[in-house]
Amino acid sequence: MNRPINLFEYEVTAKQHLKPMALDYYQSGALDEITLRENRLAINRYRLRPRMLVDVSQRNLTTKLLGQTLNVPILIAPMAFQCLANSEGEIATAQAAATSGVVMILSTLSTKSLEAVATQKQNTPQWFQLYIHRDRSLTETLVRRAEAAGYEALCLTVDAHMLGKRESDRRNQFTLPKTMELANLVSMTNLAIPQTSQESGLFAYFAQQIDPSVTWKDLEWLQSITSLPVLVKGILRGDDGLNRIYFENRSFSSSGSRCFLTHKRSLKNSGVVLIRC
Repeated sequence: MNRPINLFEYEVTAKQHLKPMALDYYQSGALDEITLRENRLAINRYRLRPRMLVDVSQRNLTTKLLGQTLNVPILIAPMAFQCLANSEGEIATAQAAATSGVVMILSTLSTKSLEAVATQKQNTPQWFQLYIHRDRSLTETLVRRAEAAGYEALCLTVDAHMLGKRESDRRNQFTLPKTMELANLVSMTNLAIPQTSQESGLFAYFAQQIDPSVTWKDLEWLQSITSLPVLVKGILRGDDGLNRIYFENRSFSSSGSRCFLTHKRSLKNSGVVLIRC
């Protein structure tokens, strides 16, 4: 079989190789998946307007972000449970990111530990994504571990405080296989994706562990415990705290389509908000 050469072909290959529970987890959105479909349509509507008769014999896509050099202006968004697709999981993704000079943002819900993934960074920056758990000491411990491992920024997800109902996950009663674990959490608290009946184990985990009462004051608390740059992932409105923060970059994330049914599409509205740099 020929190796895939574009994302659409990788999707076809994934359907041939992944188990149904894993495939459904990766490709599903909240409820009727309206926002998920809108995201795909939105990116298809964007057009480039290149200038002609310009010398393009030398091309350079490098850029700087947070004082860090990127070979290309692309980030690998935080994606949980990558060992569902490959036994090397986040380790393999980190190796590919380092080879390509692309920033990888590691998910709190990774199946390889943040310390193990950090060993693959070479000269390429790595960032760490986190949630604010009900247990603040757990969140603070993750921050300290990320600092010690050499991560160069924190990326706080704020649009998943209440996980969207993903019907495929509910139908499959999604949970991790017994051979996998929440590598960043199991050593601290023995947290795991619970086995549930008539529900997604991931949905149950978020309901039990992720704090739905988080506000700007909690963001101030996060700033107060670290000197790393803090980015907020999932802001959809320009008037959300506009007097206190400023927009530096656009970031395109499908978290919204995973958690919300009919919000404004991510590509057009989402931003990464820089709190400290």
